[in-house]
Amino acid sequence: MSTMIEAVRRGAGPEALTAAEVPSRYRAAYIRAEDVDMFGVTSDRDVRKSIRVGDVPMPELAPDEVLVAVMASSVNYNTVWSATFSPVPTFEFLKRFGAQGHWEKRHDLPHHVLGSDASGVIVRVGSGVRRWAPGDHVVASPVQADEQEAASHADGMLGDQQRAWGYETNFGGLADFAVVRATQLIPKPPHLTWEEAATTAGCAGTAYRMLISDRGARMKQGDVVLVWGAAGGLGMYAVQLIRNGGGIAVGVVSSERKREALLRLGCDVVVNRNDIGIGDDLSDPAQVIEAGKRLGRIIRREIGEDPHIVFEHVGKATFGISMYVVRRGGAVVTCGSSTGYDHQYDNRYLWMKLKRLIGSHGANLQEQWECHRLLGLGKLMPALSCTYPLEEIGEAARLLQVNDHIGKIGVLCLADRPGLGVTDPGLRERVGEDRINFLQGV
Repeated sequence: MSTMIEAVRRGAGPEALTAAEVPSRYRAAYIRAEDVDMFGVTSDRDVRKSIRVGDVPMPELAPDEVLVAVMASSVNYNTVWSATFSPVPTFEFLKRFGAQGHWEKRHDLPHHVLGSDASGVIVRVGSGVRRWAPGDHVVASPVQADEQEAASHADGMLGDQQRAWGYETNFGGLADFAVVRATQLIPKPPHLTWEEAATTAGCAGTAYRMLISDRGARMKQGDVVLVWGAAGGLGMYAVQLIRNGGGIAVGVVSSERKREALLRLGCDVVVNRNDIGIGDDLSDPAQVIEAGKRLGRIIRREIGEDPHIVFEHVGKATFGISMYVVRRGGAVVTCGSSTGYDHQYDNRYLWMKLKRLIGSHGANLQEQWECHRLLGLGKLMPALSCTYPLEEIGEAARLLQVNDHIGKIGVLCLADRPGLGVTDPGLRERVGEDRINFLQGV
């Protein structure tokens, strides 16, 4: 064990962390460029075959970056995309990024360290970092913005060089150490464990922007919001934000187990998609309309009206229904497309009924801080359902790939057991273990 890892695990202070030696190599979950064609024409690109865990070289730190000792991370769907080398191999992103300059060139490697979530301890800061220091407990935003772009000063998500950290960049969070720009950092909520805090930025921040931000759907009290994939990490944060904001949450799930978990969370109406005949392939427009009618009837029966907002991230399998079922003048807000990017919908429902389509992607740093303020106040709960060690990242990512998960899947990195990292036990007690761990045992 390196002196740095030993110091981090025993909770050493800033002086000891600064004195400890940064290891020349570190353990990480990664994919290899030489494996890009490994799946051939097979229909099941099993991520357990492509994700590897082993030592990789430690990169040099740029002036605007920090080195974080990662205590815990979590699995996002972009981990699945990376490990299946689809829709495009991420090495193409790294090559284009690496062509931009000296510091960017570090990212263009024959291996790609994955992961867009992390909680941990800062152990080194670059020469240009002002507001952070070794010993700080932080969460990393998955959005890497370029502060030298003019558009980034209006909204970090608008810059041409905005990237998904750990997906469009190297040195991500599924590792013992991660390289993070200072403009990605958020204070860790002190009452949460490392693994709980690691589930928040990627999904909670994204849901916050989609629903609450003035750049998203601008949900208001009383709005009926339809949430696809409501038992996943993104969906569970969406349901909480809807409930907190006085909205009415209608969740769609794929099993009775997931339905029970959403009811425990307080979702107003939960619909099993199997009961309305929604599969992964609705290529016939008539099927889309019929499925939309069935779903609309259920929502009107339970709530009395059509949705004001549809929270859409499933993509190809649901998008046409979303556009059909949202009310006249309503909004479909979309990010990601886990079932495919090739969306089909009847444009008459968009144009003739004055509906709105809002594209959303991640969250800017201010939105992340606002969202984490809710977490820090105990008004938003982590959606952690299970935790895996880093050595079993393949199994963890497979759960997400086949949609056999609930909420967020945590991954322990330098934390050698669950439950560590709480620095405000009084707040944790006031919030309540049963609320924080609402998914345990589901």
